[in-house]
Amino acid sequence: MKKNIVNIALMAVFSLVSTQSVAEEAYSGSWYALPGISYMNTDSDLDADNGYGASLRFGKQISDHWDVQAGGSYARANEDLGQGGSGKYKQTLIGVDALYMMSRDKLRPFLLVGLGAARNNVDYKLAGSSVGGSQTSWMANVGAGVQYSINDRFGIQADVRHVLSEADTVNRNDKVVGNTYVNIGAIFNFGAPVQVAVAESTLPAPAATAEPAEKASEMVVPTAVVCKPTFETITVSAEKLFGFDKYDLKYDGKVELDAAAQKLIENADVDLVLVTGHTDRIGSNAYNQKLSERRANTVKEYLISQGVDASRLKAVGKGESEPVAACKDKSLKGDKLIECLQPNRRVVISAEKQRENACK
Repeated sequence: MKKNIVNIALMAVFSLVSTQSVAEEAYSGSWYALPGISYMNTDSDLDADNGYGASLRFGKQISDHWDVQAGGSYARANEDLGQGGSGKYKQTLIGVDALYMMSRDKLRPFLLVGLGAARNNVDYKLAGSSVGGSQTSWMANVGAGVQYSINDRFGIQADVRHVLSEADTVNRNDKVVGNTYVNIGAIFNFGAPVQVAVAESTLPAPAATAEPAEKASEMVVPTAVVCKPTFETITVSAEKLFGFDKYDLKYDGKVELDAAAQKLIENADVDLVLVTGHTDRIGSNAYNQKLSERRANTVKEYLISQGVDASRLKAVGKGESEPVAACKDKSLKGDKLIECLQPNRRVVISAEKQRENACK
């Protein structure tokens, strides 16, 4: 049975590697460190108590649904021969895990499978004689867990995994053993793209026109037309509103939207306001569409909370379908590509329909 589990783990890891070669751009720069502690439930064949350990892994998001983590751990437990023996069992693991992420929200359940090497040291003494021995072998593990993102830089991961390897046990040499680990660790994100907010205001509409020009603007500016006040299109950088790959509003984003809400309240002649979320092309179409919809709805709900009538607002997501920056230079990779595509990550607040405004 244990050998069958090992074979399944091998097949799964190789399958993951072969299917992820095109996803590198999706989360370029999203590396993280994962120090943690462990509780180890030892295989009964090891004749050891349960023990404790520590681990250090480094991870990277490589696509919408996959992370890769690599690193090592060390755990130890007292012997449990029950015959007046002494000594400790120690296990050192080094390996690579593939994590299938079921979500990219704050709460992120996942499944994992991994391969690597194990060093099992059964160092017991019984009646003055050494019992057991040291064995270096392959290692395979499978498990499940969850990540929780506290903010852009910090999070928590907890998982349960079953680890298979070979050890020189008391009763038999080179025996496959399985230890179960409960792990908890802190996620420290680093190398994330710089959050650059673009704030460019368009020129006011010329006095000769009866209607305001529909141009993107990062700020609400008064119209130069000598007419009753009208609402102009506002475009806000996604990085100013949200963290990278997030859809919960930041403080600076709320300040930006407060001004937009006030403008909407002042311009009651605007019947319908369209809140449109846009993303860049990094990631899959389906993921970007969902993210753009969530961001548009977040902005809509905040405007409502600030006193804007919900009946005047409509939220839609355009995903990556309407870029304003192409960034076709193939030399652009990683952070440079993310920075180039920054204007595409935006939320637009615009008047879909408005009543006639009489000039003075």
